[in-house]
Amino acid sequence: MTITPEQSEWFAATFTVMVDNVERVVLGKRHVIELAFTAMVSEGHLLLEDYPGTGKTSLARAMSQTVQGVSTRIQFTPDLLPGDVTGITVYDQKTGEFEFHSGPIFANVVLADEINRASPKTQSALLEAMEEGNVTIDGVTRSTGVPFLVIATQNPIEHAGTYRLPEAQLDRFMMKASLGYPDLAATIRILEGTADVRHDLAPVITPQALVSMSDIARGVFVNPLIYDYIGRLVEATRNARQVRMGVSVRGARAITKAAKTWAVAHGRSFVTPDDVKALAEQVLAHRMVLDPEAEFDGVTASAVIGQILLDVLPPSRSDLA
Repeated sequence: MTITPEQSEWFAATFTVMVDNVERVVLGKRHVIELAFTAMVSEGHLLLEDYPGTGKTSLARAMSQTVQGVSTRIQFTPDLLPGDVTGITVYDQKTGEFEFHSGPIFANVVLADEINRASPKTQSALLEAMEEGNVTIDGVTRSTGVPFLVIATQNPIEHAGTYRLPEAQLDRFMMKASLGYPDLAATIRILEGTADVRHDLAPVITPQALVSMSDIARGVFVNPLIYDYIGRLVEATRNARQVRMGVSVRGARAITKAAKTWAVAHGRSFVTPDDVKALAEQVLAHRMVLDPEAEFDGVTASAVIGQILLDVLPPSRSDLA
């Protein structure tokens, strides 16, 4: 499917309205908000990792309010059970039949707050839903709904009573982003009470319109040389000496889908190498497992991705023309 100029214009305008709506609450973090909505439109999931009080939950809540759908929040704790997430089947004595009681996973936007505080058994309850949009309970498969987005948050500095997310689950998050502290101007606005940090936002898009945006993003043109560039980037992560496990094929597909959305959100019907570069760290870095010696020396996955972007040459404009 080739997208029309009208579709591209509508997509970019709608995307801007969505970002503007959330920016009323999360001040001074427009780039992160754009990344978050890129994951949503690309039918991916988002992991927010940052220090306490930086607005992770506020961002997730504002995004869920921006979409006129069903949103739920799950506060992960060590005693949370898989059934608390997916739902359970209960025997009804009056009817003599088993009745399914759906859990909070059945929503359009699911906020999984402090996901690393739950046990691995409970974390695994999200795996099927995140990958396929389905939940199987007692042999019956049920759809979570469309669109479906999981926004998970975790604290990188508190490790007592937490369970590290396994690589298989990290790989199912399209992006991992960090908000960081607001700048001085944004902090002053928050203190003055001029920001809507505690207010509910009005929805600006329906779930059906969000599905239409996803369909448009899939139609963005990708030059074969861009596919080759993404393939070489992924291959470089697997061959880097500091890396024990490189980016998977799922990661390569994720950055391709995200680059399409990023391109049309900025008014283009085709992907450029700059779109791939803009998303490489957020989409690829969390999928890599570094060598222990490299980690001991202070090497980070983001630094490795940065060096790979310098080493792997993108196709030139003349080649793409």
